[in-house]
Amino acid sequence: MSIFSDNIRFLRAKKMTTQQELADTLIITRSRYVSYEDGRSEPPYDVLITMSKFFHISIDLLLTVDIRKYPLEEMMNLPDNRIVLPIIVDESGNNSIEIIPQKASMGYLSGYSDPEYIESLQRISLPFLTNGKYRAFPAQGDSMPPFKDGSFIIGKYVEDIEDLKINKSYIFVTLNDGISYKRFKGQKKKSIEVSADNTFYQPYEIPLSEIVEIWQYASGIFPEDFEPDNFDNYNLKDMFLEIRRDIKELDNKVSNAK
Repeated sequence: MSIFSDNIRFLRAKKMTTQQELADTLIITRSRYVSYEDGRSEPPYDVLITMSKFFHISIDLLLTVDIRKYPLEEMMNLPDNRIVLPIIVDESGNNSIEIIPQKASMGYLSGYSDPEYIESLQRISLPFLTNGKYRAFPAQGDSMPPFKDGSFIIGKYVEDIEDLKINKSYIFVTLNDGISYKRFKGQKKKSIEVSADNTFYQPYEIPLSEIVEIWQYASGIFPEDFEPDNFDNYNLKDMFLEIRRDIKELDNKVSNAK
């Protein structure tokens, strides 16, 4: 037996449909369908597509995840045939927010679509965060004050890139850069432009093909030793950046004069 055969057997029973009725829907013989449930053969892509539409479940989910472990009523369907995000609540009915650990943040790229990996993460609940799927990501570097190493940024899942709003902050999960927290500045044909709040860093573009997930900023968790006067460090960096630019311009003028 395979995950796929277990899944279709489970889903058919849940729909209270007979093997013959489902075979008729798929326009195949009952014996051929039974071979799929028994794991003796695999369906072609056109039958997979029909099954996906019949059960209202993505092909990715049918083939790779044991859905008996994850109640469908507690999952959030994603577009583009993506895997689902489990929405788990605590005893009080509050959403459980998974926390991506600081030291293993890069591992998120290989585990974000694995329900077992997500299930293994620690969780917190914040009653004021409702109506959506939330996840906490570690902050890195100093590009987005007041967040710094040791703090966490809680984001709300964004289903469609068209929902991004100019000058709002988002967590971008990308194939090359991993997890980054930036401000959305605009969208082009094949990319989006983002920027850091710390002007020491230049705006840059992220190709649409590299974007894995987007989470809109919802809240933050700061380390105990956070001090507001840390903003002075960012002002110093801005000053040194301006000095560096002035020196470069002066060198260019001297070179042209020669």
